Amino acid sequence: MATHYPISVPITGKDGTTRYRRVGVMFENTQRESGEIFFTIKLDFPVGATELLAFPPKPTDGDQV
Repeated sequence: MATHYPISVPITGKDGTTRYRRVGVMFENTQRESGEIFFTIKLDFPVGATELLAFPPKPTDGDQV
């Protein structure tokens, strides 16, 4: 079962109040072979791409694990 997170953008009205408009959803997934967690972002509208992927950063040579 995938965990999902609504994605919203803040919109400030003329009266100064902020409302939040949903623009998509992000799903947390696990790769079957390695167990690595990755995220899939699906947008409600096309902006050149309607799906984005997010992965945790990989350590570089100077990073501590």
